[in-house]
Amino acid sequence: MANAYYATQTNRVLNVGEEPMLSHALESYRAYQWEVEISTPEGGDDSVLTLAAKQVSEITIASETIVADRVNDKFHYPGKVTPENVTITFDNLVKGQVAEKLFNWLSSVYDPISGVFTPGFMQGAGEFKRQVSLYMLDNTMFPVKHVRLYGAYPRSWKLAEFNYATNEFHTIQVDIQFDFAVQYSGLD
Repeated sequence: MANAYYATQTNRVLNVGEEPMLSHALESYRAYQWEVEISTPEGGDDSVLTLAAKQVSEITIASETIVADRVNDKFHYPGKVTPENVTITFDNLVKGQVAEKLFNWLSSVYDPISGVFTPGFMQGAGEFKRQVSLYMLDNTMFPVKHVRLYGAYPRSWKLAEFNYATNEFHTIQVDIQFDFAVQYSGLD
């Protein structure tokens, strides 16, 4: 049975006495091989902000349980489904104005200068909800699967602590709320 699985995954039949070749097709996805894309409302070549992130928290969609008690029995049913926040930590890159673009996204939810929530939303200009894609890469750094968060918007934007005693790069942490998530294969 293992030989059949090996043959279908690698297009190769393992003969008796032959040593198997190392196959990357059977590997799990590495937790450190991924990138993040955030759609932007501008369109054109700048319609997607592609970033390498330092860390992404778990993507969680949880269903509450409805318990129906009946005499001595308990029946469980799925209840309200709620996605949890995702926290993405980006290196605060000097090139490319990454920090400014992330802060501009936060400003589309709440403009700290005018004190207005979702500025321009009533006029149709405020597009604070975006699509965020997290691409899982294989051993050749080619995208093999991705999770897309729909209706995503930033809940918080945090600059890391400034500390002379550390020898680490400065980071930006964005906490993202989303409506729902879908997992796709490849570049769908």
